[in-house]
Amino acid sequence: MSDDASDADDADDADEGGEADDPKTAWRTWHEQRVASVSAPYGPLSLIGTHWLSDYPEGRIPAVPGRWCATEGGVALSAAPEDGLSLDGEPLTGDAVLAADQAPPARSRVAAAGDLRITVIRREGEWAVRVFDPGSAARRAFAGIEATPYDPDFVLPGRFRPYGEDRTVQVANVDGQARGFGLGGELSFAYRGSEHTLQVAVDQDDGSLWAVIGDATSGSSSYRFRFLKPGIPDPVDGSITVDFNRTVLPPCAFADHFICPFPPPGNTLPFEVAAGERRLKDALAARI
Repeated sequence: MSDDASDADDADDADEGGEADDPKTAWRTWHEQRVASVSAPYGPLSLIGTHWLSDYPEGRIPAVPGRWCATEGGVALSAAPEDGLSLDGEPLTGDAVLAADQAPPARSRVAAAGDLRITVIRREGEWAVRVFDPGSAARRAFAGIEATPYDPDFVLPGRFRPYGEDRTVQVANVDGQARGFGLGGELSFAYRGSEHTLQVAVDQDDGSLWAVIGDATSGSSSYRFRFLKPGIPDPVDGSITVDFNRTVLPPCAFADHFICPFPPPGNTLPFEVAAGERRLKDALAARI
């Protein structure tokens, strides 16, 4: 995925535990785990900056120690003793070449003074570094996630139909840039007698589906858009349960420095999805 769907996987994919319980209890457990995950020290609320290296040709990023330069082989980092950087748990003085981080920020290779974690990302050939601070203003102000209690009417049978080959469409991102968005097929389902179809991405590792959706509540009683991750479809007939109760807020709902994509064409549903996570509570709720 070429966007921020995968940058907060620990938050988006909180352990779904409690599946042996009744659906309402399982949903409450899931919601509690989501709140704990997004508010963790290095969860999405802690992101305080995304810095594209092309904006800093000399390699010096304000408020980020060290010198960071994009190369063909990765990101070249140069650190002096006064920079206070560590790499893989050891003080870094000198040079290192970094690939894009695969682990979550809590396990990033680079750390700085004040419990900061620095990660390297790459998007469509462009390199950037991100800074995570467990003392961020957003994390301090976090009061919870507004979520609608479990509603069985929003648990729907669906069917996934893969495209013959993956497609890439240009989709606007929250930072104002258009980026390629990979789509693997269509997810269809019926709601109150009407058929609906969503374009979905397919995870290359496990085959799970992921959609960016809008609906009639977007920008009013819900955040501007949300993520739907219904799981892995049946390998034979493509059947899958579409549970809107597990709709989640995108990472950019928690921090402005994520670059989430808006819904691709056709993914704004004409009805109210009054289910799942809706928006942030209290101090941050205005960022719909």
